[in-house]
Amino acid sequence: MYDVVIIGAGVSGCAIARELSKYKLNICVLEKEEDVCCGTSKANSAIIHAGFDAKPGSLMAKLNVLGNEMMDDLSEDLDIPFKRNGSMVVCINKVGLKGLQELYERGIANKVKKLKLLSRDEALKLEPNLSDNVEGALLAPTGGIVCPFILNIAMAENAYENEVSFYFNTKVLKISKCEDFYQIITNNGDYRAKYIVNAAGVYADVFHNMVSENKIHITPRRGDYCLLDKEMGHHVTHTIFQLPTKYGKGVLVSPTVHGNLIVGPTAIDIEDKESTATTMEGINELIHKSEISVKNLQVSKNVITSFAGLRACEANHDFIIREVPDAPCFIDCVGIESPGLTASPAIGVMVREILVSKEHPVLKDNWKSKRKGILNPNNLSINERNKLIKNNPSYGNIVCRCESVSEGEILDAINRPLGARSLDGVKRRTRAGMGRCQAGFCSPKVMEIISRELDIPMEEITKCGGKSHIVLEKTKK
Repeated sequence: MYDVVIIGAGVSGCAIARELSKYKLNICVLEKEEDVCCGTSKANSAIIHAGFDAKPGSLMAKLNVLGNEMMDDLSEDLDIPFKRNGSMVVCINKVGLKGLQELYERGIANKVKKLKLLSRDEALKLEPNLSDNVEGALLAPTGGIVCPFILNIAMAENAYENEVSFYFNTKVLKISKCEDFYQIITNNGDYRAKYIVNAAGVYADVFHNMVSENKIHITPRRGDYCLLDKEMGHHVTHTIFQLPTKYGKGVLVSPTVHGNLIVGPTAIDIEDKESTATTMEGINELIHKSEISVKNLQVSKNVITSFAGLRACEANHDFIIREVPDAPCFIDCVGIESPGLTASPAIGVMVREILVSKEHPVLKDNWKSKRKGILNPNNLSINERNKLIKNNPSYGNIVCRCESVSEGEILDAINRPLGARSLDGVKRRTRAGMGRCQAGFCSPKVMEIISRELDIPMEEITKCGGKSHIVLEKTKK
């Protein structure tokens, strides 16, 4: 029997797993997909929010600011890319200046540091490509950008190295409360746990409602995005927001830590928890709204891919993180919409504190706080890179030409803790396939490497698990 079973290997679930791995507890994570970071955590804005938007006094506001403040140390410990590029909320008419002032005051109430209201001239001096209609802006220097895949993967790897077990392709079907434990029935066998942490994203309401008479409902809110070519990566240097509405922070334009430009999201409430297909209507809306705040984007010309993600929206528009009142030892982590990525490290701490206050577990004396990421030869000097290739020639074999990803990096991605088992798993860990051609040239070679390293036939390799096979059968012997 496990002390703690965490349902969901997204960024919240893995942050919780990492925090709880500090204690002498028997912990596992159950994930219905083939890898970590396969739900909301893989399809978002990649923004570390400053914290000026959430309602003062809300849990969302508190954990946003705390998570933001934790990100510098966390990125160093986990060896992940993170940059405080700052964010700007742009006002494009004089009527909206009042809303900008209110947002500033909300940020001050939330204890966001270094906020500043800018005049039209000050805003344009910082960002010359802002709309010609700009009337003012709110500057938040503590805002940042991160790679959401690597953050999620890094926390999972670190938890795994600290003895947390992960079970993939394991879908929870039923939860029953027994006398002093929970029985969890899955498609891959049954599990018993003293505590359950429900970090299941858009499915969190399903599991909550299995154990509680007080029902909740999660509405998936689809957001469409466009990723622009690296030629546009410096079109703006800050994350550019529009004044928020009841549907969120609007369409943003932001550089990414990898040098692209991201535009999005839309906000479309749906009921299908698996509906992540983009639509022409959504993309057209995105293109139109992005041009409200930033000029000369030419999205249609510069886009290299589009995608959509689902945000887990609860009716009260706040995080729900607590032990369920009528289900002892069942801890909800529900309604984790934006700024969930930013808040994730603080969410991990909060769940840890809830459980520790009840169980009083013993701290480990050998907990590992550090994790080393995949070596990127592009960050080395010429001499260092030549020495690396001499010692390991696989780093001299470029597989993905668009992103200059070597075979050595792909080998590391497959063979490291919780290594990649699919094309998308390799892509999220190394960026092989994320360039201009979107895996058009490198996929066959990546498949060959996966087949060789995992000793599986090409027919078993998938794009993203499940039935997403690339090759159906051999036509020649």
